[in-house]
Amino acid sequence: MHPKNIHNDAYNFDALCKSHPQLTEFVVINEYDTETIDFSNSDAVLHLNKALLSHHYAISDWNIPPHYLCPPIPGRADYLFYISDLLSESGVTKKIRGLDIGVGANCIYPILAARLFKWKMVGADSDASAIASAKKNVSASEGLAELIEIRYQDNNANIFEGIIAPNEYFDFTICNPPFHTSEEEATKGTLRKLRNLHQKDQPFQTKKEITLNFGGQANELWCNGGEALFIKRMVKQSVQFKSQVGWFTTLVSKKENLNKIYKQIDKLKATHQTIKMEQGNKQSRFVAWTFEKN
Repeated sequence: MHPKNIHNDAYNFDALCKSHPQLTEFVVINEYDTETIDFSNSDAVLHLNKALLSHHYAISDWNIPPHYLCPPIPGRADYLFYISDLLSESGVTKKIRGLDIGVGANCIYPILAARLFKWKMVGADSDASAIASAKKNVSASEGLAELIEIRYQDNNANIFEGIIAPNEYFDFTICNPPFHTSEEEATKGTLRKLRNLHQKDQPFQTKKEITLNFGGQANELWCNGGEALFIKRMVKQSVQFKSQVGWFTTLVSKKENLNKIYKQIDKLKATHQTIKMEQGNKQSRFVAWTFEKN
């Protein structure tokens, strides 16, 4: 993880359970005599997130509707710490303003950005239920409403248009794009994750049961063409707003998609860089591009 990430240390379950007592019933002792939770249990993950947000970020009431994506908070914070480095290296240090594309029901990036850095954030989404949930999460904790605005994207074909207003400027955009090409592919990915969590014998009977255990709506997990096509579309549309955004960024889960994305960025004559991140055994990355250095 980023050296400044406050989640570098192992979870302190005693402290977390004091902040959020409901977590207690999900804490178990593993074969290494260490406290943990069953990360294949969606309720356990939800209450871990509630505890982390309460303990580290003074978020008093955070919720997501059933079956929406429950984000891994340490990894989300990592992305923001590396964004902070990127902005600092570009000479941007004060009055930072960011845009989260696909804010989701959890609203996690704006919440963490507000608490960690006091950045002003706009979160955008095309899912009306996600928008309603995000707004509730913002209004539920003191100090967030002054820093976070949630906007509804009413046209699925657009990523920035309809969200970025004329003469409006953002220092960066952030995005965790849907990375599967179909529901079937997303389900297979869920099965792989469950197997990695030692749940090979879990008696799932239907595709629906598998998906619900992991969490995530269609627009959160998959889209036509998958991650590569979504990001290429984002890059194409970013040109229209090249003078209104300092750095466009997006997570890229599949490294085999990088060359396709680079080719699209190079075609538009933007400057780009790829920033690698590691969370435990997991390796991830985000691509950042700008038109301001041309």
